[in-house]
Amino acid sequence: MAKQPFTAQQQSVRVLKVGERVRHILSELLARGEVHDDVVSASHISVTEVRMTPDLRHATAYVKPLLGAGDEDVVHALRQNTAFLQREVAQRLGLKFAPKLKFRKDESFAEADRIEALLRDPKVARDLDDEEDQDGAG
Repeated sequence: MAKQPFTAQQQSVRVLKVGERVRHILSELLARGEVHDDVVSASHISVTEVRMTPDLRHATAYVKPLLGAGDEDVVHALRQNTAFLQREVAQRLGLKFAPKLKFRKDESFAEADRIEALLRDPKVARDLDDEEDQDGAG
């Protein structure tokens, strides 16, 4: 009997699970210092998210060096070591196809800071106070 294909919901859950497994594997490799690169070894790098394509053949890892290390230098060093990292991920993941890794710096923290600054702006705070007054009066 032929194997039933995944439903859309099962497929998306699988994509998320595999992405999370890849994130854990990369985090473990970096934490243990298994990447033999001076820039990577000198930095504490957090893998904040891994986004997989639906076919699980490509993974984009978002990384953030801790303690203010150079984002661009770290991402460049990880890109230089992509072949090693892909090989290690493939061995530990055990999928039919090993995902091709891409590394990008995580800009979500900078975006969150920008939004926080906007919300603290006196003009925005005044507008938010006006909305609360209208909601309470109605």
